Amino acid sequence: MRRWKKFVGVVLAWALTSVVTSVPARADDDFLRDLGWGSLAVLCNVFYVPAKIAWAGVGGITGSLAYVVTLGDADTARKVWRPALGGNYVVTPAMLRGEEPLYFSPTEDEPLRRRRTRRS
Repeated sequence: MRRWKKFVGVVLAWALTSVVTSVPARADDDFLRDLGWGSLAVLCNVFYVPAKIAWAGVGGITGSLAYVVTLGDADTARKVWRPALGGNYVVTPAMLRGEEPLYFSPTEDEPLRRRRTRRS
């Protein structure tokens, strides 16, 4: 059994090194630009994701309370849930570059605008 594990380990190590060495190294401007945008997105998400999750949590609880207080009026609860639970939970590099919209708390017409632009 021990020899089998060693053999599998050697084969995996060989496969990984052959794949890594067969891919040509690329250090051009595209790579560095993508690295910069990706790093900035990660840094933004360190602050954005906890804030969005807290916002969604408070909105989810508030919408549930609104549902109970109004004796089951789902329209009232949705008016709280939609802005709180909707939107983006992660910032992407495309959002930072302005290629995609970033919605922390969407209004009623913003998702409709996105659907209309996709169909066109």
